[in-house]
This record gives sequence, structure tokens and C-alpha cells, in this order.
Amino acid sequence: MKLARKRFTKQLIFGLSVLSLVVLSGIGAELIAPYDPNQNDLSKSLQSPDRNNLLGTDILGRDILSRLIYGSRTALFIAVASAGTAAFSGMFLGLIAGYTGGWLSAVIMRIIDALMCFPMLVLALLISVILGGGIISVAVALGISSIAIYARLMNGLVLGIREKDYVTAARSMGASSFRILTKHVLPNALPFMIIQIGVHLGSIILAESGLSFLGVGVKPPNASWGAMIADGYAHISTNPVMSIAPGVALMLVAFSCNTVGDALRDIYDPRLNNV
Repeated sequence: MKLARKRFTKQLIFGLSVLSLVVLSGIGAELIAPYDPNQNDLSKSLQSPDRNNLLGTDILGRDILSRLIYGSRTALFIAVASAGTAAFSGMFLGLIAGYTGGWLSAVIMRIIDALMCFPMLVLALLISVILGGGIISVAVALGISSIAIYARLMNGLVLGIREKDYVTAARSMGASSFRILTKHVLPNALPFMIIQIGVHLGSIILAESGLSFLGVGVKPPNASWGAMIADGYAHISTNPVMSIAPGVALMLVAFSCNTVGDALRDIYDPRLNNV
């Protein structure tokens, strides 16, 4: 348990500190950002970092720092919306399939297997193209493409939990299936699902940036880290901050999500409880 607490302290504090900073910057973007992120000023095109523009400007003269701050709002909205949609749908399908069994479980899991045939980014790219891009379309695309991850994990957890003695005892005492699912199965599976959500948030943010980098994600002039990296790619030799700044922000957020997920896994891992 001491080892788990040490890992909890070091990893969780770092990860939560970075994520808290990003969340605060996204919520208070209007108060923090020095300029309007969509304000064009061609007379200031591709300026180097200075006292007025701490990270310089892009090709349209827009302040990079302001767009970086507003980009955090875009990334967080899409990540939370996609993860929430995928987690709710996947957990519901996995819960029903794992507990009921039989033909219903077979049908649900075969559909999940079909979704898992496609990598998340490829499936999200296809859905995003069909929906036409935009913040909502990207959130829906990433949510649908991530359902299989949560459904598979939930199904495996429920298959193990439903055979536990306390579930058998509750069933022998006449408890309804709804009560068993809500009072015994779901509470014991939920911690592991929370860990999965924490880890998956980083993957969603990376995927959203990938879609925006390819031009099928967030539409301009909305700020997106992936689109900012793509815009700065052509000027990487003369103005590298355009790509480096959003790239570093993206790396830190994804790394922090994985760090928080790993720390929570260490806490809930039963093999560490006796250390």
C-alpha cells in the first residue's frame, strides 16, 4: 500500500496539475487570452515572439498564444463529449451483454467485434468525413469509434463479477436483476471504467488533433491544436513556434491523462494493496 501511495502522490499530482491548468485556461479563455483568437492582422503576419505577442503570430497575424488557449477549450469539449458518449453507450452494452448472456450477448458482442475491426482513428476519419467535419461531428465520430473499447472491458468485468459469491447470495435471496446490476455489479466495475476513461481522454485529444491536422476535424476559424500544427508545418524552418507550441501542449495533456490513469490503476490494483 505504501508503494501505491507513493506512485499516487507523484503521478497524480503532476497529471492533475497539468490538467487543472488546461481546464482553467479553457474555461476562462476570454479572461486569460490577450487577444481575440480569430482577429486577423496581415500587417503582423508571421511575427516572431515579442513583448506584445509572447508566442508570435501565424500567417494571418493571429496571436498564437490566444489560439493556443482557445484550442484547449476545443480539445477538452471534444474529449469530454466523446468519452462521455462512448463510456455511457459502451458500459450499457457491455453490462447487458455480460449479465444476460445467450443470444442477446452474442448479437451485441458481434457488433462490437465489427467496430473493433477498424482502428479508432480510421473509423473516426470515415464518420467525420460523412458528417462533414466540425466540432460536433468530430465529437460524435470519436464517440462512436470508441464505444467498442468500453463495451469489451465492461463485458469482461461483468462476466467475472456475476460469478462472485455475493452476487450468487443476492440472487438466492430473490434480488431482482436490476438491483443486482445497480447494487453489486456496476459499483464493482465502475472504478476500472473510470481508469479507462482517464487513459482514453488522452487518446481522444490526440485523435481530434490528428483529424484537424488532416483537415477533416474542427473547421476554421475555430482554434484547434492539430490545425495549428498543420498551419505551422509550412513555416517550420522560419517560425517553428507555430507548430512547436501546440505540439508541446498536446504532448503534455496526453501524457498527463495517461499519468493520471496509471496512478489510479496502481491504487485499485489488488496486487499493490499488500505492498
